[in-house]
Amino acid sequence: MADKNIIYHGSNTVVQRPRVLINGHYKDFGYGFYCTNIKKQAKRWALTKRGESIVNRYACTINNNLKICIFKEMTEEWLEFVVNCRRGREHKFDIVEGPMADDQIWDYVEDYVAGNISKTAFWELVKFKYPTHQIVFCTEEALDTLHFEGSEKI
Repeated sequence: MADKNIIYHGSNTVVQRPRVLINGHYKDFGYGFYCTNIKKQAKRWALTKRGESIVNRYACTINNNLKICIFKEMTEEWLEFVVNCRRGREHKFDIVEGPMADDQIWDYVEDYVAGNISKTAFWELVKFKYPTHQIVFCTEEALDTLHFEGSEKI
């Protein structure tokens, strides 16, 4: 991530003050406030919510004192990290950034873990037709790097 970027959060409400929510559902990179640098993806996220569909926009200025983990692409390390997070294991990072495992990809992860498909088959199945990106802010210190820039109803 560059020093200052615009990122987006798809929601059913305007989120001027993001919070780290622990909602009982384990996600790719654990609990936190999820954003993306791909506006189209944030729109897709917003459209999955009940009620209004809103894309929130933030300027993000990274604090180099934070513990940041970046996965530039899907790798063995990324796969292990996602599996651990989806199983509820906590990590020590303030911010985690990388590709997204949507529900279909998670089905492949489950098949791989269960031994139903090989690692080679897994990597063939997870090739995306479009790029994905997610960045999760896991701590209050990480959320301090965000500045609300506005929102748009879609």
